[in-house]
Amino acid sequence: MTVPAELTAGEAARRAAYLTEVLPLLYPPPCAVSLPGTSTVDDTSREYVVLPDMRRARLLAPAGSTRVTVGAVRRYSEPQSLTSRMKRGAVVAALRTGASRVLLRDRVRVSTPDGADNIERCLRELLGVSLVPSVHIGPARANRKPVLQLLDEVGRTIAFVKLGINELTRGLVRAEARALLTVANAGFRHLSAPAVLSTGQWRGHELLASSALPIDRPRVPLTRETLVAAMREVAGVTGLRRQRLADSRYWARLRARLAGLTATEDGRALAAAGRDLVLRTGGLRLEFGAWHGDWTPWNMASTTEGLLVWDWERFDTGVPVGFDPLHYRLQAAIVRDGREPRAAVTECLDAAGPLLADAGVPAEAARVTALLYLVDLAARYLGDKQAEAGARLGVLGTWLLPELVAAVRAVDDPSPTEVS
Repeated sequence: MTVPAELTAGEAARRAAYLTEVLPLLYPPPCAVSLPGTSTVDDTSREYVVLPDMRRARLLAPAGSTRVTVGAVRRYSEPQSLTSRMKRGAVVAALRTGASRVLLRDRVRVSTPDGADNIERCLRELLGVSLVPSVHIGPARANRKPVLQLLDEVGRTIAFVKLGINELTRGLVRAEARALLTVANAGFRHLSAPAVLSTGQWRGHELLASSALPIDRPRVPLTRETLVAAMREVAGVTGLRRQRLADSRYWARLRARLAGLTATEDGRALAAAGRDLVLRTGGLRLEFGAWHGDWTPWNMASTTEGLLVWDWERFDTGVPVGFDPLHYRLQAAIVRDGREPRAAVTECLDAAGPLLADAGVPAEAARVTALLYLVDLAARYLGDKQAEAGARLGVLGTWLLPELVAAVRAVDDPSPTEVS
């Protein structure tokens, strides 16, 4: 998940607009929804506090019980800075002292007539227990989807639910369910993943309910050794295979993806870069395994229970070993550290040798692996149509493509490979 360091006016407007889109999906007619500033519905059955406010909506926390509201806020995200932790602490304090009625005024009210179909009724029937939902409002992205956090009456988070509401997000929800089932029996020693509680469809939407990991456990510093060991476990979860890049199933799949992107100028430039890279380096033997697909600091927590890792919707197998550490490095630099994206790409490429040595990637394969990762990431952005969705990093021509194309052209392989 990529989140902007600052909320722009356009992003704020898209977040507010998203509320008007997602709430009717969760509470379809004859349910009625009242947004801040509109007339209040009759017989309110669910009230949400909009945090921090309607203009910058990030979370709909259930009102009514302070413990439940506080539980929703505390579990909303994994703060990446002291400032973020302080802001969350201030919201929790306001809720606990009652100041939230003054400071957090924006409320969403929902009326659910008896017998009306809605997400709460669906989950109650599916899970066999009545839990209170909070709703996460993510940044504008093509893969944005309703994510619900389910809490019990004392504010403990029991589960998370994702709803796939279009072709892309339905596929991602199904993919995450498959991924969690794949890793469930992996016997991980260095990390834990959520368990699948239920899957299915509701009103044409793909649904996945997964267990909540115990991130409220005491934290321990995340060491490089722990991170590397966890990444290696993920890489080997379905076995490892070494073969020539040009002969690999990975290149066959990537080539097909690139071919489907050539309707746009950026897509054509990316396809040419991928083909040129394999023409130059296809004879190189790489090790192929699995990757989490979104291995970032905000998708994990280091606790006394071990490393907890969530958001497995981009998990894939048969990819070059080393993609996860590269993704972690690039995303952390841009999102957490505030590096200029284009510079972060260059720095990621320059650091590929020592970075991938921990993953067992030989020095001669490190830069090629990094370039393949960037081609793969760019294909994801273009295939998902992130630019059209307003994603902050969606326009690849402003950061990723120029650096990638230049770096591929600079690759000098003495034995170029014929690529079909």
